[in-house]
Amino acid sequence: MATIDTTATGTTPNRGITKEERKVIFASSLGTVFEWYDFYLYGSLAAIIAKHFFAGVNETTSFIFALLAFAAGFAVRPFGAIVFGRLGDMIGRKHTFLITIVIMGTSTAIVGFLPGYATIGVAAPVILITLRLLQGLALGGEYGGAATYVAEHAPKGKRGYFTSWIQTTATLGLFLSLLVILACRTLLGTEDFEAWGWRIPFLVSILLLIVSVYIRLQLSESPVFKKMKEEGKSSKAPLTESFARWDNLKIVIMALLGGTAGQAVVWYTGQFYALFFLLQTLKIDPQTANFLIAGSLLIGTPFFILFGSLSDRIGRKGIIMVGCILAALTYFPIFHALTEYGNPDVFAAQAKNPVTVVADPGRCSFQFDPVGKAKFTSSCDLAKTVLAKRAIPYENEKATPGVVAQVRVGDKVIPSFEGTGMPAADFKTRNDAFVATLGTALKDAGYPEKADPAKTNYPMVLLLLTILVIYVTMVYGPIAAWLVELFPARIRYTSMSLPYHIGNGWFGGFLPTVAFAMVAATGDIYYGLWYPIVIAVMTAILGTFFLPETKDREIHHT
Repeated sequence: MATIDTTATGTTPNRGITKEERKVIFASSLGTVFEWYDFYLYGSLAAIIAKHFFAGVNETTSFIFALLAFAAGFAVRPFGAIVFGRLGDMIGRKHTFLITIVIMGTSTAIVGFLPGYATIGVAAPVILITLRLLQGLALGGEYGGAATYVAEHAPKGKRGYFTSWIQTTATLGLFLSLLVILACRTLLGTEDFEAWGWRIPFLVSILLLIVSVYIRLQLSESPVFKKMKEEGKSSKAPLTESFARWDNLKIVIMALLGGTAGQAVVWYTGQFYALFFLLQTLKIDPQTANFLIAGSLLIGTPFFILFGSLSDRIGRKGIIMVGCILAALTYFPIFHALTEYGNPDVFAAQAKNPVTVVADPGRCSFQFDPVGKAKFTSSCDLAKTVLAKRAIPYENEKATPGVVAQVRVGDKVIPSFEGTGMPAADFKTRNDAFVATLGTALKDAGYPEKADPAKTNYPMVLLLLTILVIYVTMVYGPIAAWLVELFPARIRYTSMSLPYHIGNGWFGGFLPTVAFAMVAATGDIYYGLWYPIVIAVMTAILGTFFLPETKDREIHHT
């Protein structure tokens, strides 16, 4: 492939896009879509994976464990950014993201063959988490390479537009994963899909890997990197230059706290947390929930290009900061509305017959059982276990120490019981009776076990989910160009990758786990939203006052 003259790219902002540039955007974006598809399959199938690989613990813990395994891939992304960022700045952009896609595709395919907990015991979740870690390392090297590669091909004045195509790939990868899952679920039926058909989407990645490698082999190296290499100006120690020198390190830190952290929590709230909220909290049928999320992504994806292009004209920073502020101000009303329109029975019951757990706080545990050995037998724990399994929102009321916990459902009071030290047979009898009594009270109060499809307002739910995706496009569409422009070419891959992957890997990747743990601890189904709101507000303040606008910067300097 012919290289693009860097002088021309820097001085002709208004020329049309060339055939070679289209090829660069298409090839880079398509390969990255497939890589995100691989990474997001796990998130889309978290509930099913929990049953197959974390069956040795209780239901609440297994789902939190599944989310932790999902988050494990995000936890190591910064380390992948360091390893592959260094390689990208030393040996080139193209070769580095060829390596990352092979690691990603292979790790995903192996999940499709991996036996579950029932077959090989604890080895199953251990191997699964190892594969997630490999995926995270690969993804840590992927994004910075693709964004840098495309930006360094872009003419001046079009970097936001060019890189916005890369920004669509995460959403398109999620959309593709949902599409393949829906197709398999529809063709096989829910029972067969959850038993064995869930493996098919993972095995599809073998084909996608072959296509991705072929596509990326057609690309030549970035013209900026080639020019640096020819002139002997490439970095010999990108890690030292990026993180051991304060003039660059302070930009890295501020790019994280004033940019990618807020972008990440808005992104993961609008896509993954919203999906988990529909499934786990509102109890909407999985196929319906996936259709709704997929529909919102389909409608919202063009806005990545819109805001990327807009950032070329009015700047990157302002669009990202406004997106963070809008999200922080509207998350509570949007998620309340999702409950009202998604499962109106829960919304009405919560308003008419609120549930309150009246208990001694000293007798209430945080019910996370990593090894499946803990016994939650206090009257408070037994009450909260039933409510958590049903995803019933409740409030906590402090009782006199030593008093047996009660569950108040509207004007009805259902006493729990102290199961500590009780013989197993007696405990089972008392617990079954308590569960049945509380279940009847909840049913009489209007709390459904599942969302009623006939009562769900699908257009309104789709609209609300689309608004969440549009916030995602505001913060994510311009950020690749912004990060590329913040750092010099010789250490760009390394410097931009670390804050991006700490932001998205840690602040964003742990969001579903942290948010659902906050909900489990309080009983408030909206309490987890405080996590993204606080981070988004922090980013809006720091980004506004401490980071520069960069849209007119020259990016070919070393």
